[in-house]
Amino acid sequence: MPAWLPLLLGFLTAIGPLSTDMYLPSFPAIEAGFGTAAGSAELTLATWFLGLAVGQLVQGTLGDRLGRRRPLLAGLAVYMLGSAGCALSTSIEMLAFFRCVAAFGGSASMVLPRAVVRDLADGHAAARLMSKLMLVMGAAPILAPSLGGLMLSVGGWRPIFWFGAVYSVCSFLLVWRLLPETLPAERRLRLGAAAQLLRYLQILRERSFLTHVAMGCAAMFLMFAYVGGSAAVFVGMFGMAPTHFGILFGVNAAGFILFSQLNPPLLLRLGPRRLVRLAGIVILAAALALTAIAFSGPTHWLAVIAPVFVAMSCCALVMPNAAVGALSRHAIQAGSASALMGTLQFSVAGTSGVLLSHFADGTARPMAALMLAGAVGIVVAERLRPES
Repeated sequence: MPAWLPLLLGFLTAIGPLSTDMYLPSFPAIEAGFGTAAGSAELTLATWFLGLAVGQLVQGTLGDRLGRRRPLLAGLAVYMLGSAGCALSTSIEMLAFFRCVAAFGGSASMVLPRAVVRDLADGHAAARLMSKLMLVMGAAPILAPSLGGLMLSVGGWRPIFWFGAVYSVCSFLLVWRLLPETLPAERRLRLGAAAQLLRYLQILRERSFLTHVAMGCAAMFLMFAYVGGSAAVFVGMFGMAPTHFGILFGVNAAGFILFSQLNPPLLLRLGPRRLVRLAGIVILAAALALTAIAFSGPTHWLAVIAPVFVAMSCCALVMPNAAVGALSRHAIQAGSASALMGTLQFSVAGTSGVLLSHFADGTARPMAALMLAGAVGIVVAERLRPES
């Protein structure tokens, strides 16, 4: 296995979180540019998640049927066209449509790299590979809003989508030149629509899959609660400058990356079950501390960021092991299982943004409460895992 392969897979997987979070700071500018009402840009986020939900199921099926390379190349091409369409949009409805198109294509880069990992390894070896993948993609959802804000201040909101188009072209060329086919023809599944639906139902009945996916869903819910709520807390509540806010995102990204690289040696020392259990307990303790601080009325941002840093960093010990555990028993249908996992995770994580907007009150309380809900979900799902 070439040493650069995890970096390439992480580069591809980062398309999803980058595209989700990078344009969030541009919502007011998009609404002003199109002359639409406040909140209308949320339509583009809704169509993005719709495209992801449908696209991941389709891409997982195609990946098991046609191999990994061809669906991935086709998906990247569709994502590029969708991103260019977003940049050239003349109305909020047109932007929402092309966001859905981009999500449908980009979902291939979120589903199929995980299937490639399962094609190549299982158990501890897969966890090591997934941790290396996290080195690249783990920082994306944390750094993306800062990068989007920088591009917005320089050239407006349209360059954000041109960046996505260029990113997809680079990804296409890297896959075309470097990525080998990891699913041989004799292992591919050629199923009709009814048989594929039954396969999805069969996967959903498997307890180990469900509990590991639930852990990943809860961790992503926690992360999206932070990403979506942090600007209102640190910029709005504490009056932090945008540049300092970007540095804060970078610090959390560094913690996430560091802990993702500590995952393999800790797995050897503690084993996956004990490691994830301990990480979940630490995350829950940090979320409880954050909630207590938020409801007591903090006077300095350091009191808030300290438990956030601990919780976000420890999520890097949960997410790769949850993904490996979910796919471990589905080698022959790794694409379908990965698609289901991705669809469920982003569907659950997307609700954090809706809840944040609903409960927003100008304080850190909504963000803290939602992060606590994610932490509880991690601990409960881990306790429900089967013993073997």
